[in-house]
Amino acid sequence: MANWKTLNGAAPRIIAHRGASGYRPEHTLDGYALAAAQGADVLEPDLLLSRDGVLFARHDLGLAHSTDIATHREFATRAREIAGVRDWWIGDFDAAELDTLRAIQTIAQRGSQYDGHFVLPRFSMLLDLRQSLAAEHSRPILVDAELKHSEYFRAQGLDMAAALAVELESHGLTGPQAPVWVECFDHAVLRKAHARLGNPCFALLEVAAADAGKRDTLLRDLAIWTQGVAPSKFILWDNLGNDTGFVSAAHTQGLQVHAWTFRDDQSPAPFATPQEELNAAFALGVDALFCDFPDTAVAARAAFAA
Repeated sequence: MANWKTLNGAAPRIIAHRGASGYRPEHTLDGYALAAAQGADVLEPDLLLSRDGVLFARHDLGLAHSTDIATHREFATRAREIAGVRDWWIGDFDAAELDTLRAIQTIAQRGSQYDGHFVLPRFSMLLDLRQSLAAEHSRPILVDAELKHSEYFRAQGLDMAAALAVELESHGLTGPQAPVWVECFDHAVLRKAHARLGNPCFALLEVAAADAGKRDTLLRDLAIWTQGVAPSKFILWDNLGNDTGFVSAAHTQGLQVHAWTFRDDQSPAPFATPQEELNAAFALGVDALFCDFPDTAVAARAAFAA
């Protein structure tokens, strides 16, 4: 079996990125259930707020890209332009209105056969589903909740960390052992959530520090209060696929590394195939991988271990 180089020596976890989003429209209960059936260890929702402060699993502030709102005649006059983009903005709709929408595929090559089939799940619905899936599959299943667009909601007088706390506290899912992780690009918001809830927190990173010294300072500071970091996979290797040392530097500080995003149907460059890309992450000791196709990653993990 593989001698895993993860922080704790265990096999890396597979995070279902927006559910099994390679097979179903992103952020649907059906997609999350499929991911669990395919062997994913963690279900990842992006979280946004309705106008009345209810958390929904959605990635985009604009609703046109991932929902059928354009077909709802009752909302035709609600579209407006923000920063040159005309769309229907989630912060303009109450939860009950969002409940009437249905999800659609956001990536053309993945097909539209499931468009209009699935509701936009409230976060509370996903938390309930997680519990039932863990019982159904007789294994731990976690949720990795990303707080999105905090500045947008702050401008509307909405507090994402507080809304998250209400949901997790009401479900009894707080504390360091809770099966719910929290992640965010806005580290101030993430730290606020951590201070109130105590759940494991992971700081999202899109770009690497300019040099190793600054990188290590950042990691050392984050290690004071986070469980780990969630970097873009391109921080882990250079344009030739060579190790940048990021994973080992994070592990030195006691931080897990959760890398994003691995997809079967997009270029794996600088690697030749998606399988090689996954293997490169396993070889570096990445602790968890965000994947659109959980079954592919689960199979690759088993093959690597063998």
